[in-house]
Amino acid sequence: MDLQLIFDFLRQLSAHNDREWFHEHKPLYQAASLEFDKLLTILISRVGEFDPSVRHLQPKDCTWRIYRDVRFSLDKRPYKTHMGGFLSAKGKKSLHCGYYFHLEPEGSFYAGGTYGLTPKQLQEIRYSIYDNIEEYRSIIENKPFKKYFPTIGEECLKVNPKGFPKDFPYMDLLKPKDFSVWHRLDEQFFNTPDFVDLLVDMARISKPFLDFLNYTVDDFVRKN
Repeated sequence: MDLQLIFDFLRQLSAHNDREWFHEHKPLYQAASLEFDKLLTILISRVGEFDPSVRHLQPKDCTWRIYRDVRFSLDKRPYKTHMGGFLSAKGKKSLHCGYYFHLEPEGSFYAGGTYGLTPKQLQEIRYSIYDNIEEYRSIIENKPFKKYFPTIGEECLKVNPKGFPKDFPYMDLLKPKDFSVWHRLDEQFFNTPDFVDLLVDMARISKPFLDFLNYTVDDFVRKN
C-alpha cells in the first residue's frame, strides 16, 4: 500500500486541474485509486471487527467519482482534489451515520457522523439528546473521545433551539447544526508504522456517538 503515490497524484492534480492533464495522466489516477482501495479494504476489515454492520462493504460502496458536478458551482474545476471513503452500513447515500476517511494534501482527516440532515431530523436528534442527556454526556465527555473529538459539529446555532426549557443546563449540546466529529491528520501521520491502528482507534472511539445518533436517524427514516 503506497499512500505517498496518492498524495503525489492529488498534489499534481491540484496544480493541473484540467481535463487535458487528467487524460494524459489517467494511469496515475488509476494507480492512486487502487492504493486507496487497498487502504479501504483494510479499514473495512478492521472496523468490521467492532462494527459487524460494515463487514459486507466493498471499496466501491464507500467512494465517489472524482469528477465534480460543476453545473451550479462558480468553481469550474472538473476534478476533486481528495479521496474519501465513507463506511456506512446502509450505504454512502443514506443518512445512517458512518466512518469517513479523507485523504488530501494538507487537508486529511477522519470524521464520524452524518451530513445533510433536514431541520426536522436535526430537531429529532436534539430531542433525543435532551431526553437522554446523561447517556449522551457519558459518550462525548469520555476522555478518549474528547482527546480526538473536542468539538461537535462544524457550526452551531447562535440562539437556543426552540422547543426546550430555557433553563436546560446543557443547551449548548443542542446547538450544533450538524452532529459530526472529526480529527485532522497531517501527511506525516500516514508515514508512521501504526497509522492504520490509530485510524481504527478513532473509528472505534467514535462508534458510541454514531450509535446514539443512528438510533434516532434510523427511526426517523423508518417512520417517514
